Amino acid sequence: MLIDELRAIQREHGYLPAAALRALSERARIPLYDVHGVASFYPHFRLTAPPAVDVRVCADMSCHLRGADELSRSLEAHLAGRELSGVVVRPVSCLGQCDRAPAGSINDVIVPGLTPARLTDLVGAAAAGAALPHMESTRASTPLGIHPYAAGVHYAALHGLLASRDIEGVLTTLKASELRGLGGAGFPTGVKWEIVRAAPGPEKYVVCNADESEPGTIKDRFLMEHAPHLVLEGMILAGMVTGARTGIIYIRHEYEAQAAVLQREIDDCRRRGLLGAGARGGRVPFDVSLFVSPGGYICGEESALLEALEGKRAEPRNKPPFPGTHGLWQKPTVINNVETFALVPLILTTGAEAFKRLGRGGAAGPKFVGVSGHVERPGVYEIAMGTRAREVIVERAGGVLDGRALKAFAPSGASSGYLPASMVDVPLDFKSLQQAGSMLGSGAIVVCADGTCMLDMALNAVRFFKNESCGKCVPCRVGSAKLVDILSEIAHGRGHAEHLETIDQLSEAMALTSICGLGQVAPAPIKSVITHFPEEIEVHVARQRCPSGVCPMA
Repeated sequence: MLIDELRAIQREHGYLPAAALRALSERARIPLYDVHGVASFYPHFRLTAPPAVDVRVCADMSCHLRGADELSRSLEAHLAGRELSGVVVRPVSCLGQCDRAPAGSINDVIVPGLTPARLTDLVGAAAAGAALPHMESTRASTPLGIHPYAAGVHYAALHGLLASRDIEGVLTTLKASELRGLGGAGFPTGVKWEIVRAAPGPEKYVVCNADESEPGTIKDRFLMEHAPHLVLEGMILAGMVTGARTGIIYIRHEYEAQAAVLQREIDDCRRRGLLGAGARGGRVPFDVSLFVSPGGYICGEESALLEALEGKRAEPRNKPPFPGTHGLWQKPTVINNVETFALVPLILTTGAEAFKRLGRGGAAGPKFVGVSGHVERPGVYEIAMGTRAREVIVERAGGVLDGRALKAFAPSGASSGYLPASMVDVPLDFKSLQQAGSMLGSGAIVVCADGTCMLDMALNAVRFFKNESCGKCVPCRVGSAKLVDILSEIAHGRGHAEHLETIDQLSEAMALTSICGLGQVAPAPIKSVITHFPEEIEVHVARQRCPSGVCPMA
């Protein structure tokens, strides 16, 4: 409840005044240092009064490729010499609008698809006291391919399980389907649910991880808008299988419109008796609530997410034990992401074999991918697992922007590193991308056209990880900062061969000793660039020149 209390205080005051924190500490009987420790951890909370116009421009991969730097410079040039007091412009981590880049926020209202002129107009309007419109969610014009029901029919898989009570059959089908976690880790879903079901004790939880914060990752946002009923149905089915009574959707605070869609679906399920005290035939009640994150990419790590739900700093736990046996409040907990839950009704309706045939080349099932960066039609696409990257980039997303040649692409945002254009025929599935030295991850394809500086892209991605590190473990906290320092030195024409040796040593140390995946994958962007673009790195280091003319060489 601490985070809810802090959110209420900020909603009232616009920030967290010291007096209000002291009053909360006394009222809740929580030491003030604990209250302040939580309040200072999350980026959405403010400990000082905000400026009159708080402008934040996304600085990460997709927006960086689509002109975010120019956007900020243009606004700052416009403001110089003008009497618009109280306007502060600063960078911000990914806002989840990668398909509508560049994006920013003005007084916490997210605005995608910005141009210098539009941003200038919006800032002027905010300075004059005008309210900015909030984004509304959209609805799909045609049913998604993963929708297993006839038009207007929802929750049939759930009703089928209520009638049969064949829990073991559900677990057998899920394991046979080869459904794996689609948020990045790829753990077998049926096995995860079985672990929680077998864990002793009556108190268990189902958590949907909708904290989609890695640059380029937008597919869960799309699914929450267009298939909220499938997400809810998957969670309710997980509750039935495991015996859990409580479900929680952990959603990033930037997804205000998507949270509203999910809340309407939750309310509808309660009216229909699918959630609440009388749910599931009244035998074991089950309900779902929304928890809006106070920010931070680290909250996407499952144990950090659990810490946040418990009202603590979102610092990853040491493992083992794992959430399947010691999750929320140390109780057995299923944690899956939005896409994983949404696919469960399809599997239980059509069967495991039919589901697997929706993939290609031995890969199982469908997959949603977000495509952003230098493409003509950025967006979210429903594909067969195992579809080649070329087909997605060229045929679905319209090819590289302005007819330019493809130089590189990240199969799954910053954490997957970059692959060269010569590898564009790699199938998008777990095994193929692992063999290519990358990973499927969350399915966030970020495209880089010819003329992109890959050192600059590596620096951008590593800087994101450095900014989002929780700081709990030394390898990640110090290693990510050191990597940014080294890459900045190279980008400014001060690189030398010893820097590359240090990058190798840091990468190995971080991969072996970091507590969670953030520190383990933080070196991936620069390691992939060194591997696949060695000549470009050699020019930067040995000749102290940027071939693309992007880096600020001395």
